[in-house]
Amino acid sequence: MTVESSDAEEKMQLHSTLTCPHCSRAETLAMPQDACVIVHECASCGARLTPKAGDCCVFCSYGDVPCPPMQRGGDCCGARMDEGR
Repeated sequence: MTVESSDAEEKMQLHSTLTCPHCSRAETLAMPQDACVIVHECASCGARLTPKAGDCCVFCSYGDVPCPPMQRGGDCCGARMDEGR
């Protein structure tokens, strides 16, 4: 591991606050470092959140911090949701 990638790992944010677009409830959640979260159920209104077109996961669509793979400059799970997994 280079010094540069070590610095990037230290700056990695592993929590994101998702805001439900239906009821505006904000919920801070831990993000997996190596997997997409493509479905999240709002704890308040029960809405089923899925990624917006062009985003890879619910954190990238509704969170205040993108998922760890995107923070590293990569592609989360290899493809965006609208690329037909």
